[in-house]
Amino acid sequence: MTAAAMTAGAMLAACAPGDILDVTDPDIINPSDVTTPAGADALRIGALARFASATSGAESFFLIGGLFVDEYNNSDTFISRQEVDQRLTNIDNVDILAAVQRSHRARLSAMQAVPALQQYKQGGPTRDVAEMYFVQAFMENDMAEHLCSGLVFSGVEMDGTEKYGTQITTTQAFERALAHADSGLGVITGATAADNRIRYALQVTKGRILLNLNRPADAALAVAGVPTNFNYLINHTTTVGENWTWNLNNSARRYSVSTNEGVNGLNFATANDPRLPVCLSTTAGCSVGSQTLRDDNTTTPLYLQKKWPDRESDVAVSSGIEARLIEAEAQLAAGQAGTALATLNAARATVTGLAPLTDAGTPNARVDQLFRERAFWLFGTGHRTGDLRRLVRAPYNRPANTVFPTGAWHKGGTYSNEVNMAVPAAERNNPLFPQTGATCMDRNA
Repeated sequence: MTAAAMTAGAMLAACAPGDILDVTDPDIINPSDVTTPAGADALRIGALARFASATSGAESFFLIGGLFVDEYNNSDTFISRQEVDQRLTNIDNVDILAAVQRSHRARLSAMQAVPALQQYKQGGPTRDVAEMYFVQAFMENDMAEHLCSGLVFSGVEMDGTEKYGTQITTTQAFERALAHADSGLGVITGATAADNRIRYALQVTKGRILLNLNRPADAALAVAGVPTNFNYLINHTTTVGENWTWNLNNSARRYSVSTNEGVNGLNFATANDPRLPVCLSTTAGCSVGSQTLRDDNTTTPLYLQKKWPDRESDVAVSSGIEARLIEAEAQLAAGQAGTALATLNAARATVTGLAPLTDAGTPNARVDQLFRERAFWLFGTGHRTGDLRRLVRAPYNRPANTVFPTGAWHKGGTYSNEVNMAVPAAERNNPLFPQTGATCMDRNA
C-alpha cells in the first residue's frame, strides 16, 4: 500500500459517517460565544450596526415617516410607498413592516448587550452600557411617534428565548422609552468627550420623549448643558452601509422632496433654505448620472436634497440644535415668547446666510414659526410625523386636517385621514397579540 493510500485510509477511519455534514455555521452566534469581554463588546457593536440600519442606513421611519407627512412625496410605482404617501395604509404594508422589524432588531440587540456588558465586561467604560440604553430609548420613542396606540415590545433572553409582550398605549410606550433614557443617564459616570457624546444623546432623547408626554418644562431641564454644536452621527460608507436618503432620493429617484404638499405641507423643496439645500433634477449638476426624471417617469418635478450630498454622508440623529429647539418650545409654553425667539435666533446664527426671525405676533403664529424651524432643522431624521401628531394633541389641539396633507393626492384620489401607521399584521405571530380584527387599540394622534 502506498503512503498516500495509507494516509487517506487513516483520515477516513478517523471520521464518523456523519462528520462531513457536521459543519460550523459562522453566521450563528451561540450564547457561549458572548461570555467574554470581547463577546459582550461584539454584541454592543452589532447593536450599533442595527441601529444605523434602523435609522438612516435603510428604508426606515426616517424615510417612510417623511413620506407619510410632507417631507417627501412618492415618485415611483411601488404600491406600498404610494399607500404611505397617501396615508391610506394597511396592516400588510411591506415598507412599514420592514421599518418596524429593523427598529425591533436594533432595540433587542441593545437589550441583549446590556447584561452581557455588565457581566462580562466589568470595569469597561460605563458609556458602553449607557449607549445601549440610548439605542433602546431612541427606537422605542421612534416607533411610538410613528405607530398607532397598541404597540408591542417583546423581549429576548441571552439564550435566545422569546419573551412575548402585550399591547400598550402610546403614552405607555413613551414612558418605557423615558425609563430607558433615565437608565442610561444613571449608569454613565465618565466625563471624557466620548462619555459626553453618549450623555448628550441621552439628554436630547429624554427631552424629545418628555415633549411627547406634554412635559415641556421637564424637557428643557433634561437638555440643559447640551452644547449647540453636539451631534450624534450615524456614519455611512459604501462597504458597511450607505446613506439611504441619498440612495432612494438622489440615486434611485423613488422619493422626491415635497413642496406645499396637500395644502398644509411646508415648502421644503422651494424654500431656498440653507439648512436644506434642494435642487430640481432638470437643472445642471443636480442629478446623479444622466437620468433626470422621477422613477415613475412622470413629468412631475423631481426635487433632490443636498443636505447629504453623497452615499457616504453622515447623519445626525441627535443634536445640540434639537436641544435648543426643545428649550424654545418650553419657553414658548411658559409664555416667554421673546426668550423663545432669542433661542431660535441663536441657533440660526450658526448657519451662514440664515437671517434672524422676527416675532410672529400671535400665539398660534409663534407655534407655526417654531414647528417650521423644527421642520427645516430636523428634516429627514424621523421627527416630522411625531411633530405633526403633537400638534393634534394637547396642548395644541389642532384639527388633523389643518396639520397633515389633505385634499387631492398628486397621483389621483385624496389623502386619507390617518395620523399614524398601524401595527403590522405580522405581530400576530406573537400569541399574546389579538389574532383578529384591528391591530391598533385606537388610531388617535
